Amino acid sequence: MTELHKDTGVFAQHQAALAEGQFFIQKCGDCAQHIYFPREICPHCGSDALSWVAPSGQGTVYAVTTVRRKAADGGDYNVSLIDLDEGPRLMSRVEQLQPDAIHIGLRVRARVVVTEGQGRVVFDAIDGGAV
Repeated sequence: MTELHKDTGVFAQHQAALAEGQFFIQKCGDCAQHIYFPREICPHCGSDALSWVAPSGQGTVYAVTTVRRKAADGGDYNVSLIDLDEGPRLMSRVEQLQPDAIHIGLRVRARVVVTEGQGRVVFDAIDGGAV
């Protein structure tokens, strides 16, 4: 794993890693739970023994909604809740599919998109995506 910026808070460390195209989540050294969004202490057991780990990046769409926009404004897009295989759930979007093709249970893989120095996690369907 790349050494994260230890002289800053967890949010800044996370943002810096995303800006470099890297996606990390935290894992508690005491209860072994994975955590996302980054925190200073474990929400499961209260421990501060958290470390950064690279997730598999694979997950499943838990919920999805389509945001409707005019074509001139970029067209429709989806907002999806993704359950990572490690356990945490995060809000993102599934790209490279039409919004109406995204469904609950779709298997996806994370990737980081960096735009103007800011990274964000998005997902793509894995080979048709059905569980």
